[in-house]
Amino acid sequence: MTTTLDRRTGRYRRFVDAATVLSLLGCVTLGALLRFPGLSQPREQWPAVVIAAVTCLALLRARDHPRAVAAVAMAGTVATLAQGYLPTPLMLAPLMLALYWLAAETDRKTARVFGLVAMAVVVIAAMLDNPTTDMLLLRTVGPVLWLLLPLVGGGGARLRTAYLESVQARAAYAERTREEEARLRVAEERMRIARELHDVVAHHMAVANAQAGTARHLVPTRPEQALALLDELTVTTSSALIELRATVGVLRQSGDPDGESLEPAPGLDRLPDLVSTCAGAGLDVTLTTEGEPRPLSPGVDLTAYRIIQEALTNVTKHGAGQGADVRLAYERTRLLISVTNDGTPAAPAAADGGFGLMGMRERAHSVGGDLRAGPRPGGGFEVTTALPLHSLAPEEPEAAA
Repeated sequence: MTTTLDRRTGRYRRFVDAATVLSLLGCVTLGALLRFPGLSQPREQWPAVVIAAVTCLALLRARDHPRAVAAVAMAGTVATLAQGYLPTPLMLAPLMLALYWLAAETDRKTARVFGLVAMAVVVIAAMLDNPTTDMLLLRTVGPVLWLLLPLVGGGGARLRTAYLESVQARAAYAERTREEEARLRVAEERMRIARELHDVVAHHMAVANAQAGTARHLVPTRPEQALALLDELTVTTSSALIELRATVGVLRQSGDPDGESLEPAPGLDRLPDLVSTCAGAGLDVTLTTEGEPRPLSPGVDLTAYRIIQEALTNVTKHGAGQGADVRLAYERTRLLISVTNDGTPAAPAAADGGFGLMGMRERAHSVGGDLRAGPRPGGGFEVTTALPLHSLAPEEPEAAA
């Protein structure tokens, strides 16, 4: 389709160029036939017609070689005027078209230099043929004005072409950046959902595994406690199913007929439930709050809860000790969180491919915070994070959804 269109456009352009050349040749022929009273003019018109024919043929390549064609047109015009013809617009028509294409296809400096040279040589050629004052304005001012017109017109065409090219370039850039931004948003959304699923599944499955293992050991000796743990196991798995449904539910479209109202994202107000769940898995969690608690933005609230949840999950799965300390410190502009255990960690990052610690760092960075995790000097493992009281992330409404 594009090749056919280009071929048709090329044929149409060649037809227009041929018609223009014939028109210009007719203009020069008519200009050579004009007679002015009181002026001596050449009797033979064929030299001017032959020179004009050569110049017009050169004009067929004006788009591709504007400088060379302009030079040929200047030489032909000077040769014609040297025979005694007046520099009328009809005689200057080939040179005017050459200057137009020169101004349209080259830079402003080149067009200005060629234009000044063309005006000078035409005026000089017209004055050398007849140095008297006959038709002085037509020989001096006339050529300057007539040759100035195509230079202005060609400059306007060049500016218009540059403007259209810039508009097309901006449109192409906007289209390209829009596609890249869409891909980036999709990748960010996939990472966010992956973090949510990891946090929910890892925490609840680790707690459920600990509860089931403890109940198995208690069944022969203390069946009542084993039954109580199994009841807590049911609550743990139910909570896991509810959070999984809430997390996967964000993938549904607003017009999905199966869409249901989802419960709000968890925050620090649900820490007591989290501590109780960990206690059911055999992990003794101590929660300490320093400073005056203040309301957090939804993104920071969710991030703080998920970091504490993931840290306690790692303690449940990998910590050799039986206790963990969670400390919340409210400062003027930030919230400090630390989760420590008194046992020796069993490579928590390596056990799940490092996704837990990676996810916690990504969560902290997404709201403008920072996170550090590593072994404690006195033994055990510690996760510390500093979160701003108000999220710095632009996708705050999405995090709160």
